[in-house]
Amino acid sequence: MQALIEVILPVFLVIGYGYLARRQGWVSDELVDNVMKFAQNFAVPLLLFSGISKMDLAQNFHPPILISFYAGALSGGLFCFLGARYLFGRDLTDAVAIGFIGLFSNSLLLGIPITERAYGEAALAGNFAIISIHSPLLYGIGIAAMEIARTRGLGLSGFGLMRQIARSVLRNPLILGISAGWIVNLTQITLPVPVWDAVSLMSRAAIPAALFGLGGVLLRYKPEGDMRIIAWAVFASLVLHPAIAYGLAHFGFGLDIGSLRSATLTAAMAPGVNAYLFANMYGVAKRVAASSVLLGTGLSILSIWCWLAILP
Repeated sequence: MQALIEVILPVFLVIGYGYLARRQGWVSDELVDNVMKFAQNFAVPLLLFSGISKMDLAQNFHPPILISFYAGALSGGLFCFLGARYLFGRDLTDAVAIGFIGLFSNSLLLGIPITERAYGEAALAGNFAIISIHSPLLYGIGIAAMEIARTRGLGLSGFGLMRQIARSVLRNPLILGISAGWIVNLTQITLPVPVWDAVSLMSRAAIPAALFGLGGVLLRYKPEGDMRIIAWAVFASLVLHPAIAYGLAHFGFGLDIGSLRSATLTAAMAPGVNAYLFANMYGVAKRVAASSVLLGTGLSILSIWCWLAILP
């Protein structure tokens, strides 16, 4: 109960505040969108830049933690895709978009604040290692699968497909922040103190702004119909993904407690808003994606509590 009150509840209260503010009309949809744009295009990329540029690669960029997390992510995505395609009989492009729900957890907007509140800022190194390849890898997989599903092998060459994937991925501000962090880390560039101070100021605004904006955005996602497939996708995100990550990290690789916590908690987060943005970008399975994000975020209050109780 203490973990629920002290760790999880403050994060979801900020989300709830954003939800209430939009529901009551205290803020407009335009303001919510602008808050999210500020967070996702400016503040959060700088948070990622700061975390990755200062990350100890030898200690934290550890293949077993990445294998544990991403094996769970890929399993969740495949579970959703196969269920949508063969159990629920959805169109191939719909199935790809639904698969993306199980693939893409909210590792950033929920994973970072939950981990920090539970275990302190020093515990975030493993999270940043996971996040450093999260968007490039999973968006690359999702876009490639969708383009193949849309063309069915026609009209798009291998080179054209690779160019489409690269264009879509490299335009993402989060990936630009991640890339800049990698450059500074690997080249050991020394930035002036005022620059780091400015980055720190912006970084501190990232999570509160993103959580408030997320609450406002979630008001738009009303769960309607398709409840069986929505439940299937939410199960993949909240149960299957973290269970596989925990099993591999703990029993397979015997990771230290810090890495085990980062891999499991990051995997235990609800489907990210990017799951809806991906579906919206292609105009398929939007209702399933939106409802999965909303219901998964609400139910994750309890599922995260359970995972915090399981973790040492």
